[in-house]
Amino acid sequence: MLTMNLALVSEVDGHDPSDVAMVAAALQKQATRDFGPTWEVQATVDAFPTLEDVPVGYWPMIVKDDIGQPGAAGIHLDKDGQPFALITMSDSWSLTASHEMLEMLADPFGNRVIAGRSPKRGQGRVEFLVEVCDPSGAAEFGYTSNDVLVSDFYTPHFFDPVQSPATRYSFTSAIKRPRTILRGGYISWHHPPSDHWWQQTWFGTKQFRDLGVFDTAKAASLRAWIDGQTDHPGIDQGLKKSNTALKEAVAAGKETTKSASSKAQTLRAQISGILDGKG
Repeated sequence: MLTMNLALVSEVDGHDPSDVAMVAAALQKQATRDFGPTWEVQATVDAFPTLEDVPVGYWPMIVKDDIGQPGAAGIHLDKDGQPFALITMSDSWSLTASHEMLEMLADPFGNRVIAGRSPKRGQGRVEFLVEVCDPSGAAEFGYTSNDVLVSDFYTPHFFDPVQSPATRYSFTSAIKRPRTILRGGYISWHHPPSDHWWQQTWFGTKQFRDLGVFDTAKAASLRAWIDGQTDHPGIDQGLKKSNTALKEAVAAGKETTKSASSKAQTLRAQISGILDGKG
């Protein structure tokens, strides 16, 4: 199995390198422990101080203060056709980074589709774009890795033809049935008879959207084209500090910091004893 190497870099002035390193460690654990076995992928996630430090062959995930335009955040392809991700800095940037990482690992080039029955009556069998975090992407369905807020994601069983009570459709089990979305989420698919792309969204109310025919002149990948036409409030703008999921993650993180600090002090004392010849 080939290993995908991802690099996390912040270009935000004054961004604490420790914060970047802690999020990278949380993403590495999520990729190795949770996502890798589920989707049969293998990946490393490392933090680097600058984009110039990223080794050739790594896929960069770049945190910036202001992406500049709607739809710019997310995964793109460079001039050589290799993926990179842009992440908007916010109080919940770890959730955004997790979302982009997981979608990059599942579908690096933004064109992977899986067949299944359409959520819209009368369309029959369609082709779903693989966007593993979008149906349950709202913060309330996320969870923590190393007490850092990360995104839920669906499993390959999300496309099963029938529901089974013994089956996990998303990692947190928030999704209960195949091919369904949760509040704040969406799903996109191609309808072959019309050649149109469709969405079901749940932003306030559930609705279907006809996105039309994929325009290859406007985007390098299906995902980039669809993301440019879709709101991602929690991803593009980040969460408010009052968000319950974010507040709980921050509180857990503070507890983790106390434990880590205590562990570090104990280890330093032991090292001092060894160096003084008392260990």
